Order: sequence, then structure tokens, then C-alpha cells
Amino acid sequence: KAEDYAKYFDVPKVYDTPEEMMDDDEIDFVDIITDASVHSELVHLSAKYKKPVICQKPMALSLEEGKSMVEACKNAGIPFMIHENWRWQTPIRNVKAVMDSGVIGKPLRCNLYWNNSFPVFENQPFLAKIEQLIIADLGIHILDTARFFFGEAQELYCKISKVNKNIVGEDMATIMMQMGNVTCLVQICYSSILEDEKFPQTYALIEGEQGSIKLGLDYRISVTTREGTYSVYKPPPKYSWVNPDYEVVQSSIVATNKNWVDSFLAGKEPETSGEDNLKTLELVYSAYESAKTGKAIKIGQ
Repeated sequence: KAEDYAKYFDVPKVYDTPEEMMDDDEIDFVDIITDASVHSELVHLSAKYKKPVICQKPMALSLEEGKSMVEACKNAGIPFMIHENWRWQTPIRNVKAVMDSGVIGKPLRCNLYWNNSFPVFENQPFLAKIEQLIIADLGIHILDTARFFFGEAQELYCKISKVNKNIVGEDMATIMMQMGNVTCLVQICYSSILEDEKFPQTYALIEGEQGSIKLGLDYRISVTTREGTYSVYKPPPKYSWVNPDYEVVQSSIVATNKNWVDSFLAGKEPETSGEDNLKTLELVYSAYESAKTGKAIKIGQ
């Protein structure tokens, strides 16, 4: 199977084991795109062979496991990045730039929502069997986006539901966080039937002391102050290899990988380093804990 893929993509080498690949001096770094259940094992193996490593999300199946992975890479002296591409989407970066310009003053409240009925289980049938579903699979992106916008959360409360009766895990979650001065509400669902749903776009409304920023349908960013409203259109870049249904997501991979390469060559920490992503991972598992206990969870304690 590996040889067939190598031939199709014109890859010059095929390995029988991860250890054999890691032992190849021509390998500059490792990109782990496996199921999360073996992320820890392979990251620790990368650390053993001192190979810089990129790992898909979620980094680990628990916060403790994630901390162990970060520590292993730190002790080995190798860069460790999580492939967290959501914050690199063109409209998301532009919303952040508008907010940082100060045009709406100090942010006070935010609503981030990703709700649609796109048949994700047709393309990824394994998702239907996952016990921890939408928060770990999709919500992790939106929670990281909230951190990108506002910094760290101090408290979190979460409620979950299962709309689709043919799946194991939750497909709807509502998460409220206090992030400094900002109260942030994250709404995510795989089973929402809405007028303006547009997979896989993220919508946002950020309210500040002097105005608001709205990220709406088809990458339109509207800024409203007492002087009025103006809108700009910030679509993702076009690439021939992108699946049109996943355009805004897949195009962000380019910016994500550029940050890795630039950081790798400069000897700097990438924006979504393993250590930074631990804070996003904590939000994910705190959300599940809150949903289980019915209580608000203090973050970082």
C-alpha cells in the first residue's frame, strides 16, 4: 500500500517502520497525520530520534498526555508544532487585524459560531463512532480561534447535545468563556438546519466599546461604529488543488506550513507550537468536564 502511494505521488522512498524512517538522516522533520490515539507514541519517537515534528490536532487524548509530548520535545531540543490551521484562514486573520486597529475600542463580547448540516459523516465515516466528537474534532479549532482573538480564558462552561441519533458522540455544543474583559460564546453543530449555513465557514460577531465587527456569509467583514457601517470582502486565496467545498480550510494550510518553515529555518517557535496548543487542549477537555459535571471550570488551575 505504501509503495502504491509512493509511486502515485512520485515519492522516492518507502519505509517498513516509523523507526526506519526516523533513522534516515535525509529526513528533516516529521509530519504526523495519524489518528490521535498514536500521536503521543509517534511524537515521543520523533523526540528519541531528535526529529522536529508537526502533529495533527487534537494533539493528545488528554491534557496530561499532551504535556508529556511537549516535555519530550523540549528535552530533545526539537521544534514541535501542532497543525492548527483555523486561525490562519484569510477572513480570520483579517478580523483580528481590524480588531487590533482599535476601530471598535476594547472588545467586550464575542459570538463565534460554526453551525451547519453538511454531511461530514459521508466524507469521514469514522467520526460517527467517536465518543468525544464535535468539541475535539471541530470545536478545538474554534476555541483556538477565540484564543487567537482574545488571549487566555479564565473560566469555561459547556453544554452538549446529540441531534443525530446514528452517531456515538455529541454533534452540538455551546461553550461560554470569560477571557479577560471579553465574554465569548462558541456555538458549534454538525446538525443545524439554517438559512445561511455555508460549510465550512466560521461566523463571528465581536462587540466593543465603540462598535462591532461581523464576519458573515462568504467572507464579508462588516465594521459598524456610530459613524455607520462599511464592509470588505476577504476571500481565501485560490489554489488549483483545493476542493471547492473546503476552500477556506484547505487554503489556510499554505499559511500554516509557511509559518512552520519560516520558524524552522529561523530557529524560532511557530505560532501554534505544542506548548501554546496545550492551552487550547485544556479548553477542549475542560469543556467535556463542564458538560459532564454541569459546573463552570476554572482554567489553568
